[in-house]
Amino acid sequence: MIFNSLQFLFFLPIVFLLYWKVFNKDLTVQNVLLLAASYIFYGWWDYRFLGLILISSVVDFLVAQQIEKEGKVFKRKMFLMISILVNLGILSVFKYFNFFIDSFADLLGLFNLQVNRWSLQLILPVGISFYTFQTLSYTIDVYRKEMKASKDWISFFAYVSYFPQLVAGPIERAKKLLPQFEVERSFNLETAKDGLRQMLFGFFKKIVIADNCAIAANAIFDNYQEADSLTLIWGSILFAFQIYGDFSGYSDIAIGTSKLFGIRLSTNFAYPYFSRDIGEFWRRWHISLSTWFRDYIYIPLGGSRVKNKWFLFRNVMIIFIVSGFWHGANWTYIAWGGLNGLLFFPLIFLDKNRRNLDIVAKDSFLPSIKDAFSILITFLLVCLTWIFFRSENLLDAFLYIQRIFSFDFNGIPQYVSCLPYVLVLLILEWIFRRDEHPLKLKNINKPVRWLIYYSFIFCIFYFMPSEAIDFIYFQF
Repeated sequence: MIFNSLQFLFFLPIVFLLYWKVFNKDLTVQNVLLLAASYIFYGWWDYRFLGLILISSVVDFLVAQQIEKEGKVFKRKMFLMISILVNLGILSVFKYFNFFIDSFADLLGLFNLQVNRWSLQLILPVGISFYTFQTLSYTIDVYRKEMKASKDWISFFAYVSYFPQLVAGPIERAKKLLPQFEVERSFNLETAKDGLRQMLFGFFKKIVIADNCAIAANAIFDNYQEADSLTLIWGSILFAFQIYGDFSGYSDIAIGTSKLFGIRLSTNFAYPYFSRDIGEFWRRWHISLSTWFRDYIYIPLGGSRVKNKWFLFRNVMIIFIVSGFWHGANWTYIAWGGLNGLLFFPLIFLDKNRRNLDIVAKDSFLPSIKDAFSILITFLLVCLTWIFFRSENLLDAFLYIQRIFSFDFNGIPQYVSCLPYVLVLLILEWIFRRDEHPLKLKNINKPVRWLIYYSFIFCIFYFMPSEAIDFIYFQF
């Protein structure tokens, strides 16, 4: 089931009414409802994939209890390794097995050694990378004694499979989300209304911005050999807004939906295209994944507490290579991660990787000339990296960039009709960049607020493409 579907339009109100009107007297029954609803939501794609979530849930629930009981370090590590091997083993088979087989065959081909290629005919389960990392963080935190192992399997299973963020995040830590399933929740009208507003803006970003930009970006990338330089630049910009509107739109819908059930999810995007350097961009883009890599890989490697900057750069590169690999079994994602790591190089060696920690133009409406220039340069560099992310293979990515730098300009680029979508999003997010989302509309009288809400609803239905487009991150 996807958010932008008729099924979800009926599913959500039914679960909401049952949750608050029928099962609101007992916390356990509420959690059973959320667990059942989450399994229905996920099983709507293919019920067979529910078995993988069950395996991860059962293994980590039992392993965490053994880790907590065990006093010997060796045995604690042994149980943790069971969790890691099971979770990453499932992920590797379904997501990376064929990639490794093909890459090994290609390597042997370089030495004129031919092998028979064979692969597993597997369908990638939706959102497997997200819930795998979410449940792994639980066992690691229990091992580190940062939280207690859960004794309530219903709450834990509901935490692993919680439907608003199950298939595309945010990737929630157990120590933040799991306790919310273990305490009674009461309905808060203002929180619910804010959730609906955030959902509305999420649908606007997904349907009006992302889906319309996707049509144009796909046409440009699929026919890049025939496009001029300006059109190719425009294509990379359109994809930048497609993936942002798509992914951050999903996060807004997920966070807003969760507010309806009295459960808070983490902010996953913080207006990243207003970043002044690549370091700030990655503090604002897919925050839940970036912080996961920071806490569970970067810091254990030594983080920034290393003896010299080369080791710091090594740690950063490892994080970005792993991040690229997390996104998919394709060398384009690894190249995308490596390129982002290289963009950190000047920041690290100039000791500027921790600057720009505050919001841009915090105390003024317009940015300074310096900030505006930094935002533009950072955005263009990000668009360059997105070319690798979007391309089918490395050759296409390099040829796409090569054609950009052929300086073949033929006037106004194709698909410029998407420009209004991009400008509307930029203006809205700039004006309300200090808020969690633009539709909070603080200090605006009621008639004007409702006029704005109805305007957004009208735009969603008026500019909706004829066919629904899946969320990009479902493939991860």
